[in-house]
Amino acid sequence: MDTYFLIKTLHILGATVIFGTGLGTAFQMLSAHRRGDPSGIALVARNVVSADWVFTTPAVILQPITGTALALLAGYSLWDDWILGSILLYGLAGACWLPVVWIQYRLRDLARNAAETGQDLPAEYHRLFRWWFALGWPAFGAMLVVFHLMVSKPTL
Repeated sequence: MDTYFLIKTLHILGATVIFGTGLGTAFQMLSAHRRGDPSGIALVARNVVSADWVFTTPAVILQPITGTALALLAGYSLWDDWILGSILLYGLAGACWLPVVWIQYRLRDLARNAAETGQDLPAEYHRLFRWWFALGWPAFGAMLVVFHLMVSKPTL
């Protein structure tokens, strides 16, 4: 297997892991939230936080490394429009993801506390969940466009 093909495979797998884990964990969090059970939310949020560390974080680190290597090996300039667009959108997704990770920790803790004390989810939980939900949309949209740019490599 040649170097380019190996790096391309890693890059595609990394993008798939970021997108798939993000979509899957978002679905799980939203489903748990809609059920409204603090114990269930705490469990799901704990698993989502773990998935971010085990799957998403390594893939997020891998993407710029493999992307840069691919561009250079293929003879593209890192200043090509589609590469710059991908970098900017990847940065936007990351700028949304970082606070989401912190929010997920907080949602987990608030839900766990509510479950342990037999109380309803506090107002802070609901406020943070709205932020979590809102930040997911630009990150999701940005990653969709990054996929398009990687595949089509348009001149912008």
